Amino acid sequence: ARKPPSICWEVFCIPQTTSFEGIQSMTFQRFGFIGLGLITGSIARAIRSKYPDAMITAYDPGSESLVEALEDGTIDKALPAIGPDFCRCEIVFLGAPVSKNAENLPLIKPFLSRDAILTDVGSVKTHIHAHVVSEGLSAQFIGGHPMTGSERVGYRNSKARLLENAYYILTPEPEFPPEKTERMKAFVASLGAMPLIIDCDEHDYCTAAISHVPHVAAAALVNLVKSSDGPDGIMKTIAAGGFKDITRISSSSPAVWQQICLSNRDRILSLLDDYIRGLADVRNDIAAADGEALYGFFDSARQYRDSFSEKAGGPILPVYSVRVDIADRPGVLARVVSLLAEHRINIRNIGIVHNREYQEGALRVELDSREEQRRAGALLLQNGYSLH
Repeated sequence: ARKPPSICWEVFCIPQTTSFEGIQSMTFQRFGFIGLGLITGSIARAIRSKYPDAMITAYDPGSESLVEALEDGTIDKALPAIGPDFCRCEIVFLGAPVSKNAENLPLIKPFLSRDAILTDVGSVKTHIHAHVVSEGLSAQFIGGHPMTGSERVGYRNSKARLLENAYYILTPEPEFPPEKTERMKAFVASLGAMPLIIDCDEHDYCTAAISHVPHVAAAALVNLVKSSDGPDGIMKTIAAGGFKDITRISSSSPAVWQQICLSNRDRILSLLDDYIRGLADVRNDIAAADGEALYGFFDSARQYRDSFSEKAGGPILPVYSVRVDIADRPGVLARVVSLLAEHRINIRNIGIVHNREYQEGALRVELDSREEQRRAGALLLQNGYSLH
C-alpha cells in the first residue's frame, strides 16, 4: 500500500477534537461517501435532515447520482475521483458493491485522517473485514449494515426515512477503539435507526438465513413458475396476491445478489443444504399422506413467525397495504384515492387484484408505513368500504 502523502496530514486533515461525553458531542460534522446509491443516498439524506450544517462530500463513478444529490442539496461537493478532499472527513462510508469496496480500500487509505472512521454499508461483512486487516486499517474500521432496502435501486429512490426503526448492525474490528464504537452507536441512533453490535462472522451467518437464502428461494420460485407455465401464460395471469407477495424480493438487483452469493458463499451453501433437506422432509410427508407431520410443519412455522417483533425493520422490507373491495363502476377508484388524499395519506403504489372469483374487484393500496396502513384501514371502514 502507498504511504500517506505528508500533505494530507499537514494541510487537509482537521484533527479530531470532539468530546465523547453526551449524545450531542458524539455527532459528526464532515462526511464522505464513496458510492452514492440507495442505502448511502438514504444515509446522506438522513444526515442532511438531522444535521443541516454538515459538510457532505461524495464520489461515485456514475455522475447522475452526484448531479441529483447536488441539485437537491443532499451533498455539498461532488468529486471526480477518490482524493485529498476525503482527508477532511470524520467518517467515510464505502457504498460501492461488495467487491468494489475492497478495491477502494487502498485508494482511500492515503486520504484518511488518523482519527477518521471508515465504515461500509454492505450486507456481507467478513469479506470487507478481511481486506481491511490486510490493508492495516483495523484500528479505523467498523463495518455497518443498515437492515433496510427496497426493490428499487439507485440514489433517486433513496429516502431518509428508510433508516427509521431499522436495525443498523455495526461490526467493529477488535482494534477499533471502544469509545468510537459508542460514538457510532449514538450517531446511528440519531438518524432514527437502532444500532446492534455483533461479530462479522455471526452477521454473515444470520443474514444468510434471513435474507440471502430467502432471495435465492424467491428467485427459484419465480423461475419454477416461468418454466412450468403453459403457452397461454395462465400461471403468470393468476400469479397475484400471495405469490407476488412472497416473491416480491426477486425483483431486486441481480448484480447485487450475484455479488452477495459470491461473497457469502460458504454460509449460503450451508443454509441452502439445510433448506433443501427441509423441503425433502416435507416432500416425504406429502408423499406419505402424513397429515399429522404436515400439520406440525405448518403449525411450527406459524407459531415461530407470529413471535417475530413488529417494532423494527429488517433486511427485507415489509409491505404496508390494504385491500379494498370495490364495485366495477366508473368513479369508484377515484373516490378511494380522493378519500385518502383528503386525509393526507400518501399512496406509494396502487393496483387492481385481478384474480377475484366474483364480479367485484379488489383494490390493493400500498402505503409508506404501518401507521398509515392503520389510518387508511380505519378511514375506509368508517366510510363503508370492506377490507380483506
